[in-house]
Amino acid sequence: MSTATARAYQPRFAGRFVPFEMQKSPQNKAFYGQRSTYSGKAHCIKDRVLLDPACGSGGMFVQTGDFVNHAGMQANDTMTFFGQEKVEYNAQLCLMNMAVHGLTGVIKSGDEANTFYHDAHNLNGKCDYVMANPPFNVDKVKAESASAADRLPFGMPSVNKKKEVSNANYLWISYFYSYLNEHGRAGFVMASSATDSSGKDKNIRESLIQTGHVDVMISVANNFFYTKSLPCTLWFFDKGKPEALQDKVLFIDARNYYTVVDRTLNEWSDWQLKNLNAIVWLYRGDVEKYKALISEYHKALGSAESFDFIKKALEKKIEDKRREAKEAVEATVKKDRKSVQSDFDEKINELNNTLTIAKEAVWLYEKFGDGTYADIPGLCKIADRKTIIEEKGCSLTPGAYVGVAPEEDDGVDFNERMKEIHHELLALQKENDELMETISKNMEEMGV
Repeated sequence: MSTATARAYQPRFAGRFVPFEMQKSPQNKAFYGQRSTYSGKAHCIKDRVLLDPACGSGGMFVQTGDFVNHAGMQANDTMTFFGQEKVEYNAQLCLMNMAVHGLTGVIKSGDEANTFYHDAHNLNGKCDYVMANPPFNVDKVKAESASAADRLPFGMPSVNKKKEVSNANYLWISYFYSYLNEHGRAGFVMASSATDSSGKDKNIRESLIQTGHVDVMISVANNFFYTKSLPCTLWFFDKGKPEALQDKVLFIDARNYYTVVDRTLNEWSDWQLKNLNAIVWLYRGDVEKYKALISEYHKALGSAESFDFIKKALEKKIEDKRREAKEAVEATVKKDRKSVQSDFDEKINELNNTLTIAKEAVWLYEKFGDGTYADIPGLCKIADRKTIIEEKGCSLTPGAYVGVAPEEDDGVDFNERMKEIHHELLALQKENDELMETISKNMEEMGV
């Protein structure tokens, strides 16, 4: 992947889904205490092994390190980072990026680090975590070389007459799964088209579903990438899923849930990311983390009142403050008006920031209350393997399961509103006719 391409396919949320994978469920505590013995180049591994086989400039490593450090652990003491990056310049950027953030890792580059043909660290079946944001829809991958490199537990995707894989998405997906140890988890970004592609891709996908290790699928909106408007999907595998979840997959359609940064960029705010995490927590049965988030909202809002009450109170405060600002500016001499307005704008902005938090709290609490998971039309649904394979044709597209959110009733009577619009239109037409008549008379008087 070229440096330009690496930048183009670097999403704004690169690594921000780390919490989805690094969080443990209450049934999976053993996974976090386990120490493993590895051979070959992995002999120095400490507690947990994380591999990014398409590491680019190291965004996944940095975000993971931040998450682990924030949790009160030292990333370098609890994680061993391994990366593969074909482009040597990008690999150097990765090492520099990690060093700046106080991280160390083993990064391979050059031809030996071409993941399609090499397992450069001999980590197949040995990773606790795999996280990646690989290039999508790569073509011209040599099928024989890829097959010889193994790590394809479900077989090869389609091969063309030139003995090439013309779309390598399912090579990546197979690798991410194959690298995991018996308790491992994977989280990666993939083109949206991969969730329901046909042919041998579908066969591989069915085999994946049958393992019971597909855990969570999240659809992401357009414009989450710096220079591309591609929609994508976040995939999560978990080989250590508790028995109660083996037959289930959580689907989240987050395409309508984001914050607009500007005309070409969207992102998840910190609170939105926490809300998405909360859905996963409830699916995994981790109600205590959900309750802790509810408490965090109350603390941030500085009130124990209901979120809806807080939201409405803030809206009224903002409305009152705007009215107060208008009156104050009008009562101020002209030369001081700009300063007065600026002071009020700052106060209103602070209230709006708090209102945004309140709205996110309402968004979450209205759906899940004190911590009970529920399928929400248009947002999330849990499906079993039989439904996925037999009824949905092995599709892993969240939209195929969650459906469409019901339209909110705005309280406006349609027929009455149409009558009002019709009267408004007639009035405008009459006004237009009168105006045209006046213009015509004026033109005649001018002799035109």
